[in-house]
Order: sequence, then C-alpha cells, then structure tokens
Amino acid sequence: MSAMKELEVEVEGLAPGEMKAFRWGEISVLVCNVDGEFYAVENRCSHADIPLDTGSLRGCELECVSHGAVFDVRSGRALELPGRSSLGVFSVERTGNVLRIGPLRKAEKP
Repeated sequence: MSAMKELEVEVEGLAPGEMKAFRWGEISVLVCNVDGEFYAVENRCSHADIPLDTGSLRGCELECVSHGAVFDVRSGRALELPGRSSLGVFSVERTGNVLRIGPLRKAEKP
C-alpha cells in the first residue's frame, strides 16, 4: 500500500449520482456522490477484478458493467451476485470541495 496516510481530492463538479476514480499510489479509489454525501470504495469488482468506474451508480448502489454485481458504496457490502465479497472502503472527510480520504478498511461481510 502507498506510504501516504491520506489522499486529498477535489470534487467540485462531481454531481449527485456521479463517480470518479483517483489513483492513490498503487490503489484506485472510486469516489461516489450519493445525494450530496461522498463515499470512497476500492475501484475493483470482487467478481470480475475490473474497474467499477465504468459501471453505474443508482442511489447508493454501484453496479459492475461486466456481470451485474451490485455493491453498496456506503458500506462496501456486496448486495447481488456475482459479487464474491465486499469492497474495501475508505474514510472520507469533507472540507468544502476537498475530500480527505483515509486508509483502506475492510467492509462488512456479505
């Protein structure tokens, strides 16, 4: 994992229902705007091992474009198969249009 303790990203213009991937060392972090609240998860499907930023975000549910696995971006929890396990999640602290994203933590078990 990256030696950086946190990642700062600008989210001005990231409207509700939108998401954007950011690099943090070797990790891809997916930031999702759910009704004005920001969440950050691993940008990698637990089933197909592909980036999730090509999928769709509906409310708090993120669907993988490959085979339709669905995850809750608030908790990282896998909601629908073929999602094999939950996504790792990151703590998020917002100051204006800047997010401070903290270390990766594992999500709830499905």
